[in-house]
Amino acid sequence: MPIFDHLGITVDDVPRAVTQFDPVLTALGFARYDANGSVSWNLDGEPELILLPARDPGTGPHRHGRVGWQHLAFAVGSRAEVDRLHRIATDTGWTVVRDPKEYPRFTDRYYASFVEDDNGIRIEFMHNPPRETA
Repeated sequence: MPIFDHLGITVDDVPRAVTQFDPVLTALGFARYDANGSVSWNLDGEPELILLPARDPGTGPHRHGRVGWQHLAFAVGSRAEVDRLHRIATDTGWTVVRDPKEYPRFTDRYYASFVEDDNGIRIEFMHNPPRETA
């Protein structure tokens, strides 16, 4: 059982955020559920992700580097999957923070991209396979 049960993200405009999050989360295998002004996505064995409306609309976007949210990384099975998810995200309005590339400062196998939505929410698609043993 995962320790993290769910992740709630406050957004200025839930319908607009859904147009950005839904294609990405659907591509990752999550199922969408709409209820009471919020939207959530579920996948067996993974924490639920929930988009919630801001109590004070117009207070966004979040600014990366300030106290609070930094980013959420999605681990995927290949570099090709990083590239595919990056394309899906950018095709649906996510802003490129960093195009897919290697990050040798993390490991010599780390490959990732970073994108940000209209609310300043940053996500990463990353592939970091285990080191091959001799």
